[in-house]
Amino acid sequence: MSGSTITAIGGNLFALAAQYLGDATQWVRIAQTNGLSDPFLVGQINLVLPTVDPNVGGGVPNV
Repeated sequence: MSGSTITAIGGNLFALAAQYLGDATQWVRIAQTNGLSDPFLVGQINLVLPTVDPNVGGGVPNV
C-alpha cells in the first residue's frame, strides 16, 4: 500500500504495521508519517500509511 489512508479506532501501531506493512517493527514509520510518538491509539484517528518497503527495518525511533 502506498500513501493509503486508513481510519483506526483504538488499537496500536504494531498491529497496523504488521497488517499493512508486513512487519510489526515498522510501526515507527507509521508514527513518523503521522507525527505520532506513542504506538497506542485512543479514539478514532485517520492515519496515512507509508509505502511498503521490505528493506526498511523498524524498532526504536531516534528522538
